[in-house]
Amino acid sequence: MNNHITVLEIDGKALEHNLYYFKQKLQPTTKVLAVVKAFSYGSDDVLVAKFLANKIDYFAVAYAHEGIALREANIQKPILVLHPQIANLQSVIDYCLEPNLYSFEIFNAFLHLAKENSLRAYPIHLKFNTGLNRLGFLPSGIPKILDEISKNQHVKIQSLFSHLAASEDLNEREFTNKQIESFKNIAKQFENHLSYKPILHISNTSGVINYPEAQFDMVRIGIGLYGFGNDDFETSQLKNTHNLVSIISQIHEIKAGDSVGYNRAFVSKTPIKSATIPIGHADGISRGLGNKKGFVTINHQKAPIIGNVCMDMIMVDVTNIDCKAGDKAIIFDHQKTIQEFADVSGTITYEILTGISHRVQKVLKE
Repeated sequence: MNNHITVLEIDGKALEHNLYYFKQKLQPTTKVLAVVKAFSYGSDDVLVAKFLANKIDYFAVAYAHEGIALREANIQKPILVLHPQIANLQSVIDYCLEPNLYSFEIFNAFLHLAKENSLRAYPIHLKFNTGLNRLGFLPSGIPKILDEISKNQHVKIQSLFSHLAASEDLNEREFTNKQIESFKNIAKQFENHLSYKPILHISNTSGVINYPEAQFDMVRIGIGLYGFGNDDFETSQLKNTHNLVSIISQIHEIKAGDSVGYNRAFVSKTPIKSATIPIGHADGISRGLGNKKGFVTINHQKAPIIGNVCMDMIMVDVTNIDCKAGDKAIIFDHQKTIQEFADVSGTITYEILTGISHRVQKVLKE
């Protein structure tokens, strides 16, 4: 049982708002795949998936165990496993998950397992590398894939997809358009040889925003669900879903010349008041936020972090804040603060969100 007093409150109304913001950009027939990998970007994949299950068409996770967790929570929607490993393919089948097959090694391994398990028309997804150079078949492999599929009744291609490398960067529009055209050519080769039409998808959150012509049959929405677009305007249209809150454990009177925290990184020049908050770098608070680079909000006022961030605690300056032990300390409750933390830490908002420790309690508020 998780009794960590620090809590991540997941805002269900914000999730729903963000989902429908993107749905308004889509054609009526375009399906929505919700990306809930990495604990739904640092929140809680089961809570989020249960909340979204009747509002979307597909879920996607990174690894098989993430999909298994959703199935064990009685999530019935189709689940695409984006990066399955050969060692986990039997579990993928056992839990009715749908694998992305991205190389001939995993393609052949799954076809072999499908035959062993006497499967029929089991849904598989084929990913093609159109420029990201991360995962995916090359177009040159299409004839071999088609030959194998034509001889095999055990699997059926549920979707063909690729991933845009720089859809958020309008300076890379030429590159992105080449990716989209390459994907169209790949899809055409399959459509010319199959007796059915797989679902086609290439757009992520930024793709939905910047390339409406590339919606195909489905789009994949990840970071957008959790409140971040690809620029300040788009983010301003979305709502924050991650509210990280804690409390004050103890307040100290610090004399001039006294230090706070490890390595005496902060030495007070004047008498101050410090408050200790039960959250640290083991919970996802970057050490880069220490020494007054980061802050928490207590009673509507900013309290800068002083000294080094500890594993389980931070200390903040509350000299000018009327507060006491037990008062709420807001770590972040707005995209602006999350972005500030990312900027100060030299990273991106994805890392701030996904870095929230699994030991922090998660609750979804509708």
